[in-house]
Amino acid sequence: MHLSSEEIEILRIIEENHKLPIQSIALMATCSEDTVQKTIDKLEQAQIIMSYPTLIDWSKVDGQENVIAMIDVKVTPKRGVGFDEVAQRISRFPEVSSLYLMSGAYDLSITVEGKSMHQISNFVSEKLSTIDNVISTTTHFMLKKYKHDGVIFNSGSDDKDRRMVVSP
Repeated sequence: MHLSSEEIEILRIIEENHKLPIQSIALMATCSEDTVQKTIDKLEQAQIIMSYPTLIDWSKVDGQENVIAMIDVKVTPKRGVGFDEVAQRISRFPEVSSLYLMSGAYDLSITVEGKSMHQISNFVSEKLSTIDNVISTTTHFMLKKYKHDGVIFNSGSDDKDRRMVVSP
């Protein structure tokens, strides 16, 4: 879909901060509030705007931590449909939070979330590896999150005052 420079500017603004009120977006994009609302509605209907993220650091909430694993998968592509059919099948599992076709040694990269390593290992052994076209998997468990979607996670252990000391 071809977008005007005004529509692209609105997209850039809401990508940076989706919680801005329509009035602020209109001021920043130098257009009317009506134009902003119509543009957002149009882009949501066209599924250019897919969703609005809320990033939560669950590691700071007791009892809510998830185990996250990145799984590299080698797949035999099917004639006529390539990787799409097996990717669609894998994407329907509730444990799968993201799935990408990759270049390199592996074909698919999957991000999986679970309450424990055991739950993820069961997903790999009982669900993922049993799919006909899956040749092999390699699982990497996430140990610590430093940055996600452009947001830097602070561990809280480095609360030093970083202001420059100025003395007379």
